[in-house]
Amino acid sequence: MADENLNVSKLVLIPALITLGVTVLRLVGELNHWNPSLFNRAAGGGGALIGISWLALVFAVYFAVRLQNEGFGPERAGAAVGYTLLAVAAMIAGIFVFFFFGVHKSMRPMIWVGLAIMAAALWMMRRAWPAYWKVMMAYALWARVPVIVVMFFAIQGHWGTHYDVVPPSGDVWGTDWLRKWLEIGVIPQLFIWIPYTVVLCALLGVIVAAVRKGTRQAHASA
Repeated sequence: MADENLNVSKLVLIPALITLGVTVLRLVGELNHWNPSLFNRAAGGGGALIGISWLALVFAVYFAVRLQNEGFGPERAGAAVGYTLLAVAAMIAGIFVFFFFGVHKSMRPMIWVGLAIMAAALWMMRRAWPAYWKVMMAYALWARVPVIVVMFFAIQGHWGTHYDVVPPSGDVWGTDWLRKWLEIGVIPQLFIWIPYTVVLCALLGVIVAAVRKGTRQAHASA
């Protein structure tokens, strides 16, 4: 079935609303100092159980199954897996460059090299399964843009949540809240968490789709 017949908004709407609800719940929990194992206020979130990073894995599989059931599955499962693995490798390389080199002030331009590599990983992922890529990109934006907005207000208001706290090794921004928002909010959400969703989490969905396609073909030829 042609991708132009795919209604991305309809497919993504409910998962996006669920994700937004979890983001709001996480914020309320942190502001009220609820159980740290569920609502960790440390920089990066500390692997708290209430968070949207886990949801991306669940919805990656959900979208893959829905697309297959509606006739938008990958044309060649092997190629889809191959391109996805290539995209994952590029993403890991980009993250390595970003964090290993970019954190050193003398090598700050390497941050942009890392971001460019991660952007390339997104492009590679599109080759794997175009319809799936459209859906995952839409979901990732719906999931991460609200976080960017929350961080905008959290950083200005010094809320003491993981949305505005920086690691001990982080730069000292002083009163330059805009730079802080760009460096710990906008850039990571767009160039790290979106590739995480669209590439790394999507690997699980692509594998599920490939297995389902192979199983169907085996049953058809039996």
